[in-house]
Amino acid sequence: MRFVTKQIHSWLDYPVAFALITLPFLLGLGESNALALTISPIIGVAALLLTVFTDHQTGLIRVLPYKLHLAVDLAVGVLFLILPFALGFAGLDAAYYWLNGAAVVAVISLSKPETDMVSA
Repeated sequence: MRFVTKQIHSWLDYPVAFALITLPFLLGLGESNALALTISPIIGVAALLLTVFTDHQTGLIRVLPYKLHLAVDLAVGVLFLILPFALGFAGLDAAYYWLNGAAVVAVISLSKPETDMVSA
């Protein structure tokens, strides 16, 4: 069952980007590896830029196809699932990346194909 439309996804993008930027600091990430504190905010800034440039309802400069946006989101979700293993994150650091990665992969898997979506 795919119910996350292009419009719903577009409205989720900005709060998610800001959460990726701020939550690592609020949660005090970086205890098991300093990179746990820095990777998420960098990805958050990239996600914010991706959203600004995506051709969807909340894109400000609509030059990137939505399909590319979804592919990048999926790649980031998979990356977040792998990082704790690859970089030795433990505890809250690992849980943060695993939960975010799982959430992103879930949203992408629940997203309707672009052809079924109403244009913005």
